[in-house]
Amino acid sequence: MTYQQTINYLYSLLPVFHRIGSKAFKADLSNTLKLCEHLGNPQKKFKSIHVAGTNGKGSTSHYLAAILQCAGYNTGLYTSPHLKDYTERFRINGKSIQKTNIISFVKKNQSIIEELKPSFFELSVAIAFDFFAQEYADNCTIDIAVIEVGLGGRLDSTNIIMPELSVITNIGLDHTDILGDTLSKIASEKAGIIKPHIPVVISERHIETDSVFKEKANEQDSPIYFAQDNFHILEKESKNAKLIVDIFDRNNNLIYENVESQLIGTYQLKNLIGVFQAIDVLKELGYHIPDSAIRKGISEVVSLTGLKGRWQVLSQKPLTICDTGHNEHGLLEVLNQIKNMKIGGTPLKEKYFILGFVKDKNVEEILRLFPKDGKYYFCEADSPRSMPAENLIQIAKSLGISGYPILNVNDALKKVLKLASNDDFIYIGGSTFVVAGLNNL
Repeated sequence: MTYQQTINYLYSLLPVFHRIGSKAFKADLSNTLKLCEHLGNPQKKFKSIHVAGTNGKGSTSHYLAAILQCAGYNTGLYTSPHLKDYTERFRINGKSIQKTNIISFVKKNQSIIEELKPSFFELSVAIAFDFFAQEYADNCTIDIAVIEVGLGGRLDSTNIIMPELSVITNIGLDHTDILGDTLSKIASEKAGIIKPHIPVVISERHIETDSVFKEKANEQDSPIYFAQDNFHILEKESKNAKLIVDIFDRNNNLIYENVESQLIGTYQLKNLIGVFQAIDVLKELGYHIPDSAIRKGISEVVSLTGLKGRWQVLSQKPLTICDTGHNEHGLLEVLNQIKNMKIGGTPLKEKYFILGFVKDKNVEEILRLFPKDGKYYFCEADSPRSMPAENLIQIAKSLGISGYPILNVNDALKKVLKLASNDDFIYIGGSTFVVAGLNNL
């Protein structure tokens, strides 16, 4: 099979979350354990950091991987979903797995894949672990891998590793049909990644979830670090292509001055607090991570890891941003930033929103967050889960928001670019899959 034939074969054979939603989620670890046992338990052959959270886990994973890479560690990175190509999920020192590796893995393990029929995500996790372990075995020494949780934590397929460190970024209401309908229930699922005697970092405190994490950490005899207790960040400059911050310790001592982040968007401030706490813990564990590696990793995180779609600037005139935020918690951060944005010292003029959503989101509650004075174009992602644009228009209309349907995101962007002036603002998002559909990403 060719690479594309291999991907098509997997899509046709296995349940795929980004195509069918929660029906693809398997609420146990048995398939992952059986796959990995068949592969010789690769998850036991490399060191790792495990990252969970409702929002920010992808950015946090990429920050940590970039910093470790700059510190001289050969670093694996597993994230999901991908934006453009499946190989993006599996990286070593920023380089994606070769397509030939995917082909050979599927060919070699086709019999057990057809026997178990794991979910697409379960198989992806097995590929990642096997890839990192094989690199280790072939003396392309993997020193550590950063592993991003797919969904939840306790029953997520990645949760068969015994990491050096666990990180939980934050808790918000998302995937409530699977994880629970309260913050404490969701926190309990995320807390499932906390392992015996393994330190855990919590990036953001919340009155409804702190006790959940403390209780689980105490139960596992695991050191717990609430990053907001030990670090705080002063945003010095936040422009369209630059975020500069100062980092202070718990005693208000300046410890890092003028740290520049290649990932922009003020919501990265919360992620960075967790990153600095995680690096501090890794140092305590014996990892040598100089200040120069921290600065370089943060300032070149996109270049080093290939991350896309996080408050990504597509053009300056008019300022055009895409972002993969797709739930109330994440989009509220994005919209607060848009609300306070200025261009050339003056507030934004017209604001254009190109939006698409999947069916299993509470779209009505999400659209309530958006400004009534924006100009809206509703599109559809290239996914069976995509909500029809006409449905979006009806929901928006009921909230006092008017908009137009242009099904393809690229056609919508072309239309808006013809209408917008250089002083206007264009935002593209609502769904990871809408952003993934952009041609110029």
